[in-house]
Amino acid sequence: MAYWLMKSEPDAFSWDNLVSRGANGEGWDGVRNYQARNNMRAMKTGDLGFFYHSNEGLEVVGILEVIALAHPDRTDDTGKWECVDVKAVAPMPKPVTLDAIRANPKLAKMVLVNNSRLSVQPVSADEWAEVCRMGGLASGKTGGLASGKTAGLDAKKSVRKAGK
Repeated sequence: MAYWLMKSEPDAFSWDNLVSRGANGEGWDGVRNYQARNNMRAMKTGDLGFFYHSNEGLEVVGILEVIALAHPDRTDDTGKWECVDVKAVAPMPKPVTLDAIRANPKLAKMVLVNNSRLSVQPVSADEWAEVCRMGGLASGKTGGLASGKTAGLDAKKSVRKAGK
């Protein structure tokens, strides 16, 4: 399993929007950056990612799961852009801010710290565990989410206004 961070402006598509899509999820469309597109091409069904609110909030607010491999982006007329489908898994009990991530020496090499503009980026297993810990998702307290297990979690049971 691989881990990712996917950014969205909350006024365009927020964590609550993804939660409202339920098990069917949503296509992560509209990405127009080759590196971000290539990261989506590398994703596998079942990979997990952080849902990050960009521009407003600047924080990790939830966990998502890749539910469909890269396919043509319905918002693209050129045929060169692709997207994956994702669904909400669980909210972050305590949103993890960009400032907190930057201040943590364990996360100094995280792509978010070094290339904060990239909208779809890889996250190492150690970074995943650390951000989960910071957000209150320590392994054992959430069905093992910090170690990549999603069984028994339901994003709808804990819908809230992320970051509020």
